[in-house]
Amino acid sequence: MTQAASLPSAPVIHLGANIVLQPPLSRCGRGPGLIILRPSGFADYQQRNDSLDPEPLQKWAEESYVVVQISLDSQSSGDKARVARLVTAGIDALVSLAECETKDKFGLLVYGSQKDYAPEFVDAFRTVVTDSERIAATISFDSWDITIQKAALQHVPGKPDNSVKHDNLTVYAYPETLSAGFIVPGHVDFKTSSAGVAHTRSLTFIKKKLGGPYFDLEKIWEEHAYYEFGDRSVEKTMSTMVQEPYVNHIPTLTGGIGRARLSKFYLNHFIFNNPDDTDLELISRTIGIDRVVDEFIFCFTHDKVVDWLIPGIPPTGRPLRIPMTSVVNIRGDRLYHEHIAWDQATILVQLGLLPEYLPFPYALPDGRQPASGKRFEYRVPAAGVESATKLKDEHSVPSNQMFEYRVREVDNE
Repeated sequence: MTQAASLPSAPVIHLGANIVLQPPLSRCGRGPGLIILRPSGFADYQQRNDSLDPEPLQKWAEESYVVVQISLDSQSSGDKARVARLVTAGIDALVSLAECETKDKFGLLVYGSQKDYAPEFVDAFRTVVTDSERIAATISFDSWDITIQKAALQHVPGKPDNSVKHDNLTVYAYPETLSAGFIVPGHVDFKTSSAGVAHTRSLTFIKKKLGGPYFDLEKIWEEHAYYEFGDRSVEKTMSTMVQEPYVNHIPTLTGGIGRARLSKFYLNHFIFNNPDDTDLELISRTIGIDRVVDEFIFCFTHDKVVDWLIPGIPPTGRPLRIPMTSVVNIRGDRLYHEHIAWDQATILVQLGLLPEYLPFPYALPDGRQPASGKRFEYRVPAAGVESATKLKDEHSVPSNQMFEYRVREVDNE
C-alpha cells in the first residue's frame, strides 16, 4: 500500500475585492469549476461555526471542485453590470487554472435569500445565467422567481412556492427549516441534518450537469478499512479523511468528533484494541453519490477488552458474530464520517451476560397482578448468534419464534 498522504492544502487566491478562488482540497487536487454568490454578511458566520461542517467554499473544495466565491453587499448586488463583471472575472480565473478540468461549463450557487440582496439582484441573477453560455446549471437556497432555460435546483426553507415552476426546475422543500441560512454553518438557522440532505441532493444534481467529479467510493472506503484492520495505522487511516471528520458508534456512543479526538480514539481505543482474528463478512453494499452503506457481520474472539464495542467487559474468550450496518459519508475522495450501528443485546446474549428472563414490574394488559410472594418475568426478546446466521441466510433460522414468548410468574427470591 502507498504511504500516508499529507492533508490536502491549497491556499486561497485573492482575485480582487470580495472575490477569491479556492483550488480543490481533495487528494487528487483537480475538478470542475463552481461559482458561489453569497451575501457579504455571511462572511461572519464561519467565526461562529461550532460544527464540523465547514463553510461552503471549503466544503465544495473538499468535494474536489475549483471554487470562486463572490461576496456581494447591498450596493454591489443591485448593480447588474458589476455582478456580471465579477462573474466573468471568476469564470476567466477558473479557465486559466490548470486544476480546473472543465473549461466550457460551470455551476453557479447562490446562497442566502432574496432579502439578503438588493431588490435588483433578482434581475442581475437572471441576466448572468441567461447571458453566460458557460453557466450550465444553478443551485439556490430560496425560491427565486426567475424563468430560465437552464437546469436549476432550488432548496426552499419551509413549504415550497408552487407558483414558481418551469421545465428545467427541481425544487426540494425543507419544512423543518426557518430560512435559507439552514445550509450555512454558523448561521442561527443552520440545521445539520437538513444541510446534509440538501448537500447530497446538490451533489447528485451538479455532478450530472458538470460531468463529475466521480470517484470510486468503494475503493476509498476499502482503503480506509484496510488501514484500520489490516495495516493498523492511525496515521494512514486519518490520511483518508477530510480535515475535520468524525466517527459515531451509535449503540455505545463511542468514536471521535474532529481530527484530534478521532485520532486519539483510533490510537487508544480502536485500531489496536480489536482482537487479532477480527474479520468482516460483507453481506450487502449500496453505493450512492456520496455514501457507502454496508451490511456486514463483525467477527472475532473476545480475548481482550474491546472498549469501543462492549465497554468495561473483561475478556470472556467467546466467539462473537455481530450483524452491523455502516453508513459512510465520503466528501470528494476522502471520508467525512461513519455512522455504525448494531444490536447490543445480541452481543450480550452471545457472551452469556444477558439473562433469558428479567423482572416485569407492571400489571399485565388484563390488569392481573402477581400473587403474594410472586413476581412476573418476561423473556428478553433478543437473539444471539442466530441474528448473524439469519442475516447471512434468511432460511437458516425460522422467523417469528419470539411471538411465542410469554410473561411467566415465579417465586420472589
